[in-house]
Amino acid sequence: MKAALYYSNNNIKIIEMEKPEIGPEELLVEVKACGICGSDVMEWYRVKTAPRVLGHEMTGKVVEVGENVENYVEGDRIFVSHHVPCNTCKWCLKGHHTVCDTLRSTNYYPGGFAEYVKIPPINVDRGVFLLPPEVSYDQGIFIEPLACVVRGQRHVRVSPGDTVLVIGSGVSGILHIKYAKAVGAEEVIAVDISDFKLKMAGKMGADYAFKATDNVPEKIKEVIGCGADVVIVTAPVYSAMKTAFHSVDRGGSVLFFAPLEAGETLPVEVWELWRNEITITTSYGGSPQDIEIALKMIRSRRIEVEDLITHRLPLTEAKKGFELASRGNDSLKVVLYP
Repeated sequence: MKAALYYSNNNIKIIEMEKPEIGPEELLVEVKACGICGSDVMEWYRVKTAPRVLGHEMTGKVVEVGENVENYVEGDRIFVSHHVPCNTCKWCLKGHHTVCDTLRSTNYYPGGFAEYVKIPPINVDRGVFLLPPEVSYDQGIFIEPLACVVRGQRHVRVSPGDTVLVIGSGVSGILHIKYAKAVGAEEVIAVDISDFKLKMAGKMGADYAFKATDNVPEKIKEVIGCGADVVIVTAPVYSAMKTAFHSVDRGGSVLFFAPLEAGETLPVEVWELWRNEITITTSYGGSPQDIEIALKMIRSRRIEVEDLITHRLPLTEAKKGFELASRGNDSLKVVLYP
């Protein structure tokens, strides 16, 4: 079978490898679509484990079923979560499934940028989700990224009537915009350095769109009279996080949805945060519960996702796909098809 082997954002090789053989408690899935995630092109993060086959926003069709698997049959259309929690450790029991050691060590093989993937027993047990007939393979690739958004916004408790500022208007940022609107946010403001992304954010629900080079805190006060109730940072840069602190209203919350590079630090003026009762929180990944919510939102069309796809490419053009996704100024979601 063919697979795209990642060395770096500019070095992707299409290779031939053996189609995986499954055991009695495993599934073999023919990949139908797989999106390139923002984390896939976060080079400092990915090159540490290169070369490898990436891809975790995957939908496909079951083509082989292990003899001990009872809940799935050949032909099932599915989304598969690449990371799954144990559900029994102290973190899972407290609701922090995405910091579970099991979640951080599980995956399917070799990765979604391949013609076939093998789903191990633990993922078969708690990471396989049937796609309803009304959810296409293309729509299904957004289940995982939307689940991450669902989890993040639960942490900052976006409520009806809130003003939400989203700094970074790529795929994650626009999903945050769409989800905030779906749960009742009154006004949503998008910020980015890219005119293309700001234009797309405006089309997909943002009430206001500001360039990151503007005086964003002042712009916000001009249009809503105060700071934002919730600020969500999806751009992994220091300037975005600094802007967040100056843009949040008293009693508001800041979500760091994207990280700085490992080792980087962020100076924080604790006095102002303390005085104004600002909540700072982070969010990593999505849990099975978040996935269920994301799937329901997509199925019900409360959130449209397919309009985020700007490029559809065969797996053999993975190098071009990574170039588009890493450049980001003229693309949103890039999807590869084995």
